[in-house]
Amino acid sequence: MAFLPRQALRPSHFLRLRQVVHRRVFNVRYLSGSAPLGNSNAESKVGKEQGTQATSKTTHFGFKDVPEYEKEELVREVFSSVAKSYDVMNDVMSFGVHRLWKDHFVAKLDPGRRPGGEPLSILDVAGGTGDIAFRMLDWASDIHNDHQSKVLVVDINDDMLKEGHKRSLTTRYADGSRIEFKVQNAEFLDAVPDNSQDLYTVAFGIRNFTNIPAALRAAHRILKPGGVFACLEFSKVNVGILDMIYQQYSFNIIPLMGQLVAADRDSYQYLVESIARFPSQKEFAGMIKDAGFEISGDGYEDLTFGVAAIHTGVKV
Repeated sequence: MAFLPRQALRPSHFLRLRQVVHRRVFNVRYLSGSAPLGNSNAESKVGKEQGTQATSKTTHFGFKDVPEYEKEELVREVFSSVAKSYDVMNDVMSFGVHRLWKDHFVAKLDPGRRPGGEPLSILDVAGGTGDIAFRMLDWASDIHNDHQSKVLVVDINDDMLKEGHKRSLTTRYADGSRIEFKVQNAEFLDAVPDNSQDLYTVAFGIRNFTNIPAALRAAHRILKPGGVFACLEFSKVNVGILDMIYQQYSFNIIPLMGQLVAADRDSYQYLVESIARFPSQKEFAGMIKDAGFEISGDGYEDLTFGVAAIHTGVKV
C-alpha cells in the first residue's frame, strides 16, 4: 500500500499485513460527476423512508433523547448555525491545541504516493471546512512530492461544505482538480463506490452521527482491502482530577464562550453534551472492530490525557 499509519500499525502481528498491503497495485478511481455541493436524492429518499419506519426508535441529541429520524436535521441546524465561526470557536475552546492534534493526526497517517506507486483516493467525512483535507494534500505534496492524490470531502451540512469550498479558492488547490466537496450522509455514502478509497478520515464529527455502527460499516464498505480508517475525536480524560477540571470547563465555560464569540450558546451546549455522550476509547475501539476492521493493540492513541484520541483500523 502507498501508506500506512506509522505508529498505530507497528506491532509485530501486523508485519505480515503491512507486507501484503505494500505489494498491492492500486487502481485508483476518483469520484466526479455530480455538482460538488449537490444533495443526493437517493440518500434523502432513503433517509426519509428509514425515518418514517423508525419513529419508535430514539437516540441522543446531547443529553436529550429524540427520535432517530429527527437527529440528522437537528445536527444539520447546529452546524449551519456555527459554520462561519466554527474554527474560531475551536481555537477559543481548545486554546489552539486542536491544530496540534490535527497536525499530529495527519503526520501519523503520513498520506502520499510513494515512488512507483499510484495516487491515493482519500475520503474525508464530516470534513466540511476542509481543515483535514487541506492538511492531507499539503502533507502529500510537501513531504512526498505527490501532486496527484485527491480528497473527496463529504459532509451532511451544505453550509459547512460551502465554507470549505470558499477556503479552497485561497489555496493551491483552487482549480478543484485535487479536492471535491459533496453533500453525503456518512451512514449511507451512496455516491461512494465499494472498495474505492485508500483512506477514510473523520475528525471531530463521528460523535454527531445518528447511527455510528452504520457509519462504520459504510466506511468498511467503501475502503479498498488494506485501506485505513482513521478517526480523531474527543474522548475521555484518563486522569481523575484533570477530568473534574475538564468537565467544569466544558459545561460552565464553553457554552458561555459560544454566546460571547458566536452568539450561539445552545449549539455549544449541544457540542459539549455530545462529547460527554460519546463512548470511551475502549468502547469505540470495540465498535470499530465489530464493523470488520483489524485493529492493532488497543486501537487508539490518547492525546492530551485523553481529551481527544486517534482511532485506526485496517480493512483486511
